[in-house]
Amino acid sequence: MGESNRLGHTRPMPLNKRGLNASRISLGCMGFGGEWAPGPIYPEHVKQAEAAVEAALEVGINFFDHADIYRSGKAEQVFAEVLKARPGLRESIYIQSKCGIRFAESDSVPGRYDFSKSHILQSVDGSLQRLGVEYLDVLLLHRPDPLMDPDEVGNTLDTLHRSGKVRYFGVSNMNAGQIELLTSGSTHSFIVNQLELSLLHTGFVDTGVHVNQAAAQANYFPDGTMEYMQLHDIQVQAWSPLARGYLSGRLVTEQAAADEPATTQATATLVARMAEEKGVSREAVALAWLMKHPADIQPVIGTTNPERIKACAEALQIELTRDEWYHLYVTSRGARLP
Repeated sequence: MGESNRLGHTRPMPLNKRGLNASRISLGCMGFGGEWAPGPIYPEHVKQAEAAVEAALEVGINFFDHADIYRSGKAEQVFAEVLKARPGLRESIYIQSKCGIRFAESDSVPGRYDFSKSHILQSVDGSLQRLGVEYLDVLLLHRPDPLMDPDEVGNTLDTLHRSGKVRYFGVSNMNAGQIELLTSGSTHSFIVNQLELSLLHTGFVDTGVHVNQAAAQANYFPDGTMEYMQLHDIQVQAWSPLARGYLSGRLVTEQAAADEPATTQATATLVARMAEEKGVSREAVALAWLMKHPADIQPVIGTTNPERIKACAEALQIELTRDEWYHLYVTSRGARLP
């Protein structure tokens, strides 16, 4: 699933430019390991993960996304069992994990973010132990810590790189200024920024469209961030690229209708119609919309269902026209362009 496998797309992703032969789509492993609570892993958890990884490998996905907090560490533990059952697999895939989010411990110790040297080092050691590997290909700082010291972070990354525990570094949910600040204290480039992007979460497009428009005041996406990442060859990864399933068949319930934009159903209907016309899955159309963006976005799909993983890979079989891309975008906006 390298850059040459996508119809009409020969330009390498930023990850490819850095020497990583990463697949165009990544499999997110947040769903591995059962409940979101500490506890044992069971054979059914391992079987689920094995089936998901097998499906991913069959369609060329070689990039797997983790975090130290996923299922209270059980996602990484389950993945370790998959690696044990497939000798040699570690050398043919890329493993990415994240750190920096800490859950609440008591009323006086709330949930918080932590980029201190001690926590990052402890977190990486924990991930390596749970995964049963000697190094991470990429470590992401999960969410911006208001107390982050760029020099302390930079020193920590140097320690991890020199020890061979982490090859590359990146961030998640950060704007251009925060990346620039961290870069000022580090000798290492940040090669990834993972953000929530989808056809139902279009702020990354709106921020450019709304320049010199009143609508810009309501836009949540940080201005200039997409441009910054393109200028600096930082890989944009999209989490929740299928908008929690609402673009690929999940019913918009009464509660969901209250939480989602009024255009959700109209967008999902258009995605379904285009998918039928093209003879591909709805997942394929939704992901192809993201992947047409010139930032060469790498979607991180979160399903553990083998059939849905294969359905997502159909995105590599199609290339949306400009008119189709705009039709989807304007439908999701629920209003014509200014």
